[in-house]
Amino acid sequence: MILTPIPAEVMPEALAAFEKTLADPAFQAGPLALAAFRRIAATWPVPGGVDTPDQRADAVRLAHAHGIDTLDEPPNTSFMWDGKVIRTDVEATVIVHEVAHWLLAAPERRPLYDYGLGPGPETTRRKEARSQQKLTFEECMHEEQQTSLLGILWEAELGQPAILAFLEQNWMEHWERESTVRFFVRHVDELHQRGLIDAEGRPTTARAWADQRRPAAA
Repeated sequence: MILTPIPAEVMPEALAAFEKTLADPAFQAGPLALAAFRRIAATWPVPGGVDTPDQRADAVRLAHAHGIDTLDEPPNTSFMWDGKVIRTDVEATVIVHEVAHWLLAAPERRPLYDYGLGPGPETTRRKEARSQQKLTFEECMHEEQQTSLLGILWEAELGQPAILAFLEQNWMEHWERESTVRFFVRHVDELHQRGLIDAEGRPTTARAWADQRRPAAA
């Protein structure tokens, strides 16, 4: 949920200010964070539809490309991730976010309900999800932040409206403050250090994904 909505007419100013801070040599953000931000900012304004059938289909294909099984049913009768499948009768952005969860989760937590993080917002079998929670509240919050940003960068890679998730998940709350930009930089740097994004701010498996989608030569 957006804490402080940014009016559409203010967005150009907010994006420009965020980028200016990142690009300022005195800020010392480095080229990685600037490249990642530009990928996200390039999806504003949103030119097409949101949560279209094509976007959902691409999100499901993204899961399958990473070896993640899916089930076309709503998660609100059980779990978003039950240790075996992602339920995909949800918005495209939620599916992409869930793929990011799988990528970030330690392998030993992937067979657990909701990755051992406790119940997600779509999960209704909350007591069972809590019974398999392995991380502290602080650890869960940190992994959720990492997942949020990785999912947003995947949305940008897929040509989906990543900027909407960036706003919805409050990455631009108090966009005029350096502390907001530093928070973004810190998480970009960590995703890169963990091998989840490359030096251009792209998810590290993005090129393989693009090759898979590219039509074969005649």
